[in-house]
Amino acid sequence: MILRIIILFVMLFGFMALGTPVASAMLFSSFIYMWAFDINIFSAVVSAMNAPMSQTLLSVGFFILAGNLMNNGGVTRKIFKFAKDIVGWIPGGLGHANVVASVIFAGMSGSATADAGGLGAIEVKAMTDEGYDMDFSLAVTGASTILSPIIPPSIPAVLLACLTGVSTGRLFTGGIIPGFIFAVFLMATVYVIALKRGYPRTPFPGRKAFWRDFMEAFFPLLTPIIILGSIYTGIVTPTEAAVLAGFYAVILGLISRDLKLRDLPRIFAESGKLLISILFITVAARIMQYIITIEQIPAIIANALIANVNSPVVFLIIEAAILLILGCVMDGTATIFIVTPILWPIAQQMGVDPIQFCIVFSFTLMVGVITPPFGMVLFVLQGMSGID
Repeated sequence: MILRIIILFVMLFGFMALGTPVASAMLFSSFIYMWAFDINIFSAVVSAMNAPMSQTLLSVGFFILAGNLMNNGGVTRKIFKFAKDIVGWIPGGLGHANVVASVIFAGMSGSATADAGGLGAIEVKAMTDEGYDMDFSLAVTGASTILSPIIPPSIPAVLLACLTGVSTGRLFTGGIIPGFIFAVFLMATVYVIALKRGYPRTPFPGRKAFWRDFMEAFFPLLTPIIILGSIYTGIVTPTEAAVLAGFYAVILGLISRDLKLRDLPRIFAESGKLLISILFITVAARIMQYIITIEQIPAIIANALIANVNSPVVFLIIEAAILLILGCVMDGTATIFIVTPILWPIAQQMGVDPIQFCIVFSFTLMVGVITPPFGMVLFVLQGMSGID
């Protein structure tokens, strides 16, 4: 049985190494495995067809749409400008503004790539124009994007909720403190490097300019309050809150005239393509999950772990180590769908808190988006900066 499991994952990583898209690699390796070991392919496909029908998963599409609308509707520019007013006077001011802007944008989008693609271009240009080194500007921008998938609303949290059955609202709450702790440590690092390299600070803009920038950013700043407030008060579900975020982004863009009606079809199409890719991975992962369940892979791994590990803390450390490694070589969404069905039953057996399991999962996995060789945020930053 162990040999068969190894064969499955060798095929998966083999197809990926050949440049096959992750979802296709999962399908090819799964079908070959089922054909070779006489597993009912029809049952696997039928079970997978229900995967995209999840209402929780539907919210992912609307959060993606909201992020794209805000990037195209001038919201990111206003947020960064206001963040610069707040912390620009600290040594390394634009680096701190970079982090604060990501904290604010995290409450709207939930996607690291949306943060990098929208705020990133504005932040990197502003920092390099002010004399910050390109490597430092890109590093801070990349690191701060991790905040978007941690601070609610979080797309990885939605996906984990869909797979584990844990409350999406509770996962959103669980990401707040880790996200802010990460932001504080990141700003402390920026401060130390800024002093060492002599980076400039931006003078406080004055009361009138500060008030003007605040008023421009006021309605965008209401976005996380509207999203999270409506969820926690029970007015809407997380899925309905995602729809509300998209609708609010459209209204903001049209009223401010930063978003044109003619831009909407393109933005909807771009968001739809990204959602379709996630749904494709979902179906492919569900087929692989069928094999994992049939072959009792979680039980095998659980028995091996339980025989050698008797502490939930040690299990969480092992979980973090696995995800840090996988995050370097695999797409985050695919990793969530492949690894969660394996680790989640083991975590339950070992008495690990469900919220802590999911937060450790998403936090450590998100480090992969800025880690070679397949960090998606690195590719976004490379595209906007032109460096290798």
